[in-house]
Amino acid sequence: MNDLFAELGLRRVINAVGPATGLGASPVHAEVMAAIAGIVDTNVEMMALQAAASRAIAEATGAEAGFVAACAASGITVSCAASMTGDDLDAIERLPDTHGFARTEVVLQKGQAVDYSGNLTQMIRLSGAQPVEIGSVNSASLYQLKGAIGERTAAALYVVSEQASLMGMLPLEDFAACAKTAGVPVIVDAAPEWDLRKFLGAGADLVIYSAHKQLGSLTGGIVAGRKDLVRAAYMQERGIGRAMKVGKEGVAGVIAALKIYSRLDTQRERTRLDAINRIALERLPKTSGLTVFPAADATDRGFDTVRIVVDRERAGMTAAELARALEAGDPTIKVQDYYLDRGEFDLNPTCLTAEGMAQICSRIESALAEGPAQVPPARPGSPYLDSWHNAFTTWPDGFNK
Repeated sequence: MNDLFAELGLRRVINAVGPATGLGASPVHAEVMAAIAGIVDTNVEMMALQAAASRAIAEATGAEAGFVAACAASGITVSCAASMTGDDLDAIERLPDTHGFARTEVVLQKGQAVDYSGNLTQMIRLSGAQPVEIGSVNSASLYQLKGAIGERTAAALYVVSEQASLMGMLPLEDFAACAKTAGVPVIVDAAPEWDLRKFLGAGADLVIYSAHKQLGSLTGGIVAGRKDLVRAAYMQERGIGRAMKVGKEGVAGVIAALKIYSRLDTQRERTRLDAINRIALERLPKTSGLTVFPAADATDRGFDTVRIVVDRERAGMTAAELARALEAGDPTIKVQDYYLDRGEFDLNPTCLTAEGMAQICSRIESALAEGPAQVPPARPGSPYLDSWHNAFTTWPDGFNK
């Protein structure tokens, strides 16, 4: 069999970040690939297929209806659009021009205005709506939310993300209750989450999930919630949503992924992830300069990551240097590097095998033994964001071999 990686000059990836879009998200389930193969070489009525997806989404989430979007980011945009237009086709066709619209503002907490290698507030603005941020990056209060909601408010957006501030933000239940008292629909961006019922139960009117992260489908987004709002969001295909449409293979993949989800044994999955983590937790503490321990997942998804704290004096290098050393090899090892400035990083087990975690341990041991002289030079700026900036601004030449 031909090796596509060799043919295209690609490095293989050991993914300890989790199902990140920039790393191709999660491996696709075999059942999902079989479902895609069953539809991709034929034709289908897309509205009928999306109606079938709506039934599957409703069953899995407890929502009244749902549909499959191009991705979670597009789901945010069309959901914000729906909150302004409802099912008015004239208004839908005029977006993103909102001249004459009564409600054009989307309220969110400043600490949740995240960058996920894309700007969340830009996804709002793409719809023609204007984001209104409340509070500060580490604090938001109900009085601020009440003060921001007014006659121009179309929706309130709540973001569940490991990049969002974990300090001082309003809990969803309080956020949603306040917005609903004012008659404002609540949209929840829960792209990386795998609890498909939690957020509707906490008061959301629309919830957006990623199909290609925890669910293991093709790139796509799931919009679930109130039937009138879901319909209005789906109708954006007659407007700005046309540029964000999903194909038959994406819809069929989500339906198949939801069938797999319905059989998910969460305790068994937690046990599997714990066993992968245990490889690093038992092996790496023997390596000088590292403190290694389990850390609860940032958004309470029910599993731990492995937190690695690097003592620069004892290890002979910084956490950032160790992360760069891991990234430089082939296969490249990508770690969850949100906390490099604190001298630590995480290994997320959700896209790892036991073999992959063992390879990471071996490479960490080798990198520490070889020392910082073997580490590629740092780029200026944020270790996480600057690497993305450099990748985009040198593409495609920076990736040609």
